[in-house]
Amino acid sequence: MEEWAAQALEMEDKDGLIDEIMIRYGQEILQLVYSYVRNKETAEDLTQDIFIKCYKSLHTYSGKSKLRTWLWRIAINQCKDFLKSWHHKNVETAGDELEPNSTAKGSIEQMAIQKEEDTQLISVIMMMTVKYREVIYLFYYEDLPIKEIALVIGVSENTVKTRLRRAKVLLKERLEEK
Repeated sequence: MEEWAAQALEMEDKDGLIDEIMIRYGQEILQLVYSYVRNKETAEDLTQDIFIKCYKSLHTYSGKSKLRTWLWRIAINQCKDFLKSWHHKNVETAGDELEPNSTAKGSIEQMAIQKEEDTQLISVIMMMTVKYREVIYLFYYEDLPIKEIALVIGVSENTVKTRLRRAKVLLKERLEEK
């Protein structure tokens, strides 16, 4: 368990701890949630719900895994619950997509090409099913090791490896089509 989290739990400073968790992991959780729901407003609402659930469940955190892993498990479960919900299946929301950050350096032309490629890649990833999209996101965008991804999504390491391999093949096929 992280030292700062352990100290806050010992002092029973739930408010301070949740503030620190939100500062450290808020943007990551929002991006993770968006990768599931593909809607900015819904992702923001779910992220708030996740932090509320985290606050209410802090007493259940045992320290057996990293705080980040525990929080991600809550987030992924919340996303999967939402995707199964009546609201998601029966209510249509209108929202704009998050713009990918362009990190290319150099000429404007190179930046434009990089932005187009990034947009195309994100578009193809977002069209994949959740089981492939989540492993791609966690492995490449969050740099989580396979072992931690397995813990977070609740499957075996071999399943993560298989999904990652299949997702790469799908990604390659779909990008070659375009």
